[in-house]
Amino acid sequence: MKAVRIILLILHVGIFLLLSGMLMNAYVPPKVFPWVNLLSLGFPVLIITYVLLTIFWIICWKKRAFIFIFLGLLFFNPVLRWINFSGKSSSEIEDADLKIISLNAKNATFGLKNIEAYIDRQQADIVLLQEYGYGTDYHFNGLKEGEKNAGVAFFTRHKIISQKKIIEGSYEHNNAYVTQTDIEIKGKIYRIINMYLQPFQFEKSMIQLDGNIDKREEKLKNIVKRLIPTFKMHQEQIIPIRESIETSPYPVILAGDFNAVPNSYEYYQLADGLQDAFVKAGNGSSTSFHEYKFPIRIDYVFCSESIQPLSYKVDRSVRLSDHYPVITTFKLDN
Repeated sequence: MKAVRIILLILHVGIFLLLSGMLMNAYVPPKVFPWVNLLSLGFPVLIITYVLLTIFWIICWKKRAFIFIFLGLLFFNPVLRWINFSGKSSSEIEDADLKIISLNAKNATFGLKNIEAYIDRQQADIVLLQEYGYGTDYHFNGLKEGEKNAGVAFFTRHKIISQKKIIEGSYEHNNAYVTQTDIEIKGKIYRIINMYLQPFQFEKSMIQLDGNIDKREEKLKNIVKRLIPTFKMHQEQIIPIRESIETSPYPVILAGDFNAVPNSYEYYQLADGLQDAFVKAGNGSSTSFHEYKFPIRIDYVFCSESIQPLSYKVDRSVRLSDHYPVITTFKLDN
């Protein structure tokens, strides 16, 4: 039994070091050391294992349990980016000034009419679509179409002041697409950034590991070969987005499919100076991508400090694409 405990202690310390390494994503760019960013992908498994081992030490009445509990506080905020219970009351939500829906529509392969019907029922003020479907013509009741390109589309009930394409990718190569739209709400201007960062272009068959050791090793190598270059591309793509945020004379709402998980380099860079609406007002799990049997959050809504998130909902009641719609409401500082 003593040998087992030694092995578990070594494992626990190792997991702590990996989780600590993940926190370095706030400082280490992928072009300098991309391997740190890989740790963010395994965060759910690492933190669950860390918690289970801590519980084991508590059951065994070992003093080291208190050490691991104390050290585990370092990962409190990273956990909140995945699972949170800070939702507002219904009365507070009723005071919302703005309702936004963000959805990766997967080129409307689940049905354009299904998406239109769903959006119309929600009566949102702003709709942000990613992978909306090149050449696809959406019609939403009461919403006018704003800036779009091959990757993202913008719809709103409010007056559009100006529009700009921040990143114009190539649809054939699935590059990043980002637009910025300044709109007027109750006499005040807000900047809405709709973004879709470079995808990893994975298929289910590429990540499903079978029993063959050689094939499994080859698949893992191929996964890493796709991840590392994409991390580096994200680093470049973040630069013009940060410029749009930092030079904006107006409060900013940044939303869309980041193709990056919480606690990644992308997350830390894009969230800098902004609020994560899920952390402020979310309930339950933030997982938004359901194609794989693994908790993956890659859809986000961030906002300036002057904007108050009231609710954040990942609507799992519908399947309009391989992403669930994200619905957020806000109280504006007017």
